[in-house]
Amino acid sequence: MRFIFILFLLITISCTNKNKSKKTITSIDRTENLIAVLDTIWEKEQTPIRLRDSLINIYGAESKEAEVYQKEYRKNHTLNIKKIKKILDKYDWPELTQIGEQGNRTICNVLQHADQETREHYIPLLKQAVLDKKLEPRFLVRAEDRIATDKGELQIYGGQMKYYPETKSFNVWPVFDPVNIDERRAEIGLEPIARFLKNRFGFEWNLEEQIKRSEEFEKESQNKNK
Repeated sequence: MRFIFILFLLITISCTNKNKSKKTITSIDRTENLIAVLDTIWEKEQTPIRLRDSLINIYGAESKEAEVYQKEYRKNHTLNIKKIKKILDKYDWPELTQIGEQGNRTICNVLQHADQETREHYIPLLKQAVLDKKLEPRFLVRAEDRIATDKGELQIYGGQMKYYPETKSFNVWPVFDPVNIDERRAEIGLEPIARFLKNRFGFEWNLEEQIKRSEEFEKESQNKNK
């Protein structure tokens, strides 16, 4: 009887260990697969952008050479945003252990270039991810600034640039209260606007110029609303 009990106990422990092993492998596989999916999305999204931007520097933003990669980017993005929606709808905002910091960056970059309705739909999820310490505030800030610019409103933190055909150059989309922009950015852990624009876009921030542009923007907006 004692022998039967010991044999039963050994079989039970063996089965339990197998189940634990299976769960662990499943969890690891899921994490690795999700990271792999996001890595592929990143490459498909960013490679044509990098090639496009390098050609813009050589031939200009409206050149045929740059348009080739712009078309490729649009095609890839259409597929990428579907994959990102599927991930977010299934996992909410995934844990860092599932996707890593690069995964966060990938999701936010693809959402950043989605249509207005999609971006606004996922803003609450981004906010909750920031509160849950899954996502850095800078990603939420960039998303909110992008939505503001697309609505024709002043941006708050200054991360959005726009190409102006009349001057054939890029410039910062007008900012609310440019004088205090660095204070607002510091409150959420962002570097000064001049440093950010220089490092990210090679653009020189001129406070007096931006104050003037923001004032002109507000006047035009008020005239349109009359």
